Amino acid sequence: PRYKSVFNEAAKEDYKSHKTASKTMGPAKVPLNETANFMTKHAKEPVLPEKAQFLRPNADQKRPPVPKKEEKPVMGLKSNKNFIHTNAVENIVSVSKKPQPKYVDTPGGTTNNLEDSGLVPKYIKKDKFGTVPKYLETRKKQMEEHQKSYDAYIQQRMEKGALNQISPQERQQTLDGLKKNWEELHLQYQGLSVVTDTAPKKARKERMEAEMKQLEKDIDTIEKHKIIYVTDNF
Repeated sequence: PRYKSVFNEAAKEDYKSHKTASKTMGPAKVPLNETANFMTKHAKEPVLPEKAQFLRPNADQKRPPVPKKEEKPVMGLKSNKNFIHTNAVENIVSVSKKPQPKYVDTPGGTTNNLEDSGLVPKYIKKDKFGTVPKYLETRKKQMEEHQKSYDAYIQQRMEKGALNQISPQERQQTLDGLKKNWEELHLQYQGLSVVTDTAPKKARKERMEAEMKQLEKDIDTIEKHKIIYVTDNF
């Protein structure tokens, strides 16, 4: 499920209250005081709170009484635990603590935690590192199915005689012819007058620009597609 912050509604209310407009520099326009509410003497002096009786915390709770001189503490308690042997066994069995990896980034020897620095290649050590994501596999299968259906449709149309595939030689000849036409048209375009002060000059320039743009579009289309089908039914 999508994460939703518990402060979502509070953030919306805070945003709608227009507090951010005067967060750093104060309100855009400071309201002026009325003429009758002028500043008086000692108006900005701090007002001290009223004097009240001081009471210590937990004053109502009594402390434990002082032991009497006749009362003696419990003494002579002994334990049979061998602390030396127990401590030795715990140290032998316990796993030695590894030092925290750090790195130094200044000539003075300032150390920082290596784990949080981003220098440790944690991502490449993950179990799923290097595996193809599921959504890419699904997308690849969908593209293969679309390509198969498209190939079947083209094959069916070719069997009916509605489509004809041009050979690579014809494709190259067409591409060379389009490029040659563009070069000739571009040469004529460079010979036009710089100043288009009359309507025929302007119309001729716009016509040649449109033809060159169409030729560039056709050349780009043929270069992108290696296989081209031609139909006689329009």
